[in-house]
Amino acid sequence: MSHFSQIRTKIRNLSSLKSALTDLGIDWKPGPSPVRGYQGSTETAEVVIEQPNGFDIGFRLNPDTKDYELVADLQYWEQTLSVDGFVNQISQRYAFHTVLEATAQEGFQVSEQKTTEDGAIRLVVQRWA
Repeated sequence: MSHFSQIRTKIRNLSSLKSALTDLGIDWKPGPSPVRGYQGSTETAEVVIEQPNGFDIGFRLNPDTKDYELVADLQYWEQTLSVDGFVNQISQRYAFHTVLEATAQEGFQVSEQKTTEDGAIRLVVQRWA
């Protein structure tokens, strides 16, 4: 019996997810690779984060929703943040990279970037006509 849990996210762009993880200093490996779980069970994911305890965290594409969901055996979660805190931190950096990519495609450049005391990121973009 699998002990894996699937946590829904709003993450749809794999390259922005990878950039977000890299920004946060999270070591990850590209997939498809196995996510190790309880009693040797595995799930396949597009991004895998190995934990020191031998139980991994992964992000895999849900074919129905087209979102990358977090998959892990939560009983063996070994991160400094809670699952929600971990997903929220990744989601913020993911949103940042998604905005950068979308604005660059429209010809905009970042003219100002500031992180506020509460951790919010403020971007000012501009495009020269």
